[in-house]
Amino acid sequence: MDLFEYQAKELFAKHDVPTSAGRVTESADDAKAIAEEIGKPVMVKAQVKTGGRGKAGGVKYAATADDAHTHAGNILGLDIKGHVVKKLLVAEASDIAEEYYISFLLDRSNRTYLAMCSVEGGMEIEEVAATKPDRLAKVPVDAINGVDIATARSIAEQGHLPAEVLDAAAITIAKLWEVFVGEDATLVEVNPLVRTPDDQILALDGKITLDENADFRHPDHEQFVDQDATDPLELKAKQHDLNYVKLDGQVGVIGNGAGLVMSTLDVVAYAGENHGGVKPANFLDIGGGASAEVMAAGLDVILGDSQVKSVFVNVFGGITSCDAVATGIVKALEILGDEANKPLVVRLDGNNVEEGRRILAEANHPLVIQAETMDSGADKAAELANK
Repeated sequence: MDLFEYQAKELFAKHDVPTSAGRVTESADDAKAIAEEIGKPVMVKAQVKTGGRGKAGGVKYAATADDAHTHAGNILGLDIKGHVVKKLLVAEASDIAEEYYISFLLDRSNRTYLAMCSVEGGMEIEEVAATKPDRLAKVPVDAINGVDIATARSIAEQGHLPAEVLDAAAITIAKLWEVFVGEDATLVEVNPLVRTPDDQILALDGKITLDENADFRHPDHEQFVDQDATDPLELKAKQHDLNYVKLDGQVGVIGNGAGLVMSTLDVVAYAGENHGGVKPANFLDIGGGASAEVMAAGLDVILGDSQVKSVFVNVFGGITSCDAVATGIVKALEILGDEANKPLVVRLDGNNVEEGRRILAEANHPLVIQAETMDSGADKAAELANK
């Protein structure tokens, strides 16, 4: 989950990373009020999850509260690379002597953590890497040892930060590592990390990506979810702990196991070429559990998608046997009642498949159509969706 800048700064404050004071708002009038409270020149900054805000006119210096009001009015509603600005951060403007760059990230290719540091901050790091690669230090970080003050100072030295600020920079870099580890992040980036005229180090901007797989350790991270930008069906699925991703198609897909569901998406897309070009409408993995409650929650999410015209339930019984899946489907349809109003093509295979098929046949639900194979099931679901 990518955070807005103001959210990243909230986590910075939590871990005592020095940054500029400010508040987030959604109105120009409130932006003026915040500037008046600060009582100094401020920066008015668009809150969007993309780079290039400054070049697009989304970051403005305001010498007075009236200036803040004017800039806020101009920035709200601005389209920055497809992201419409709905929120602003109004933060105290800082005197800047120099701008640096620092980040911690998960280096998946080398299966380690990586620190990147450069004296060339304030510009896109990709540009630094391309034009001045010698000015960008890439320092592997041992997951066991982490980053203490000595390691942080070494990172700053390798990034060519001036000797006068190495000690102050080391403290801030070590605290950013605390953010990275303590919040289970996959990216913590500050650009610019600034040196003030009195040699203080401040994190003036912040970019954080949190690992959603660690959400169970961080219930407070729920506050960072961007409700406006998240599909309501995905939010609903998340509430039921379902692995769901909405796609732009007409055939709802339910399966057990990510690999099987991915294969099912391919088979449905292929079958759809013969039936008006219909496509899969979603990815939904119910995992190893196919209880009535889980199946009902999954069907409820999928049937709530107005684009869905049919549903393909493709399950290979393993630890969860096919008879348990079949029972779950039957009870789920009872739970949903009239809300279940689209045909379900069900393909069962694997552990106790004959009993599972018998349960479905005996239930004889008017919406349920059984299929012997994955290919035939996908073809039938595509055909029904095309009707």
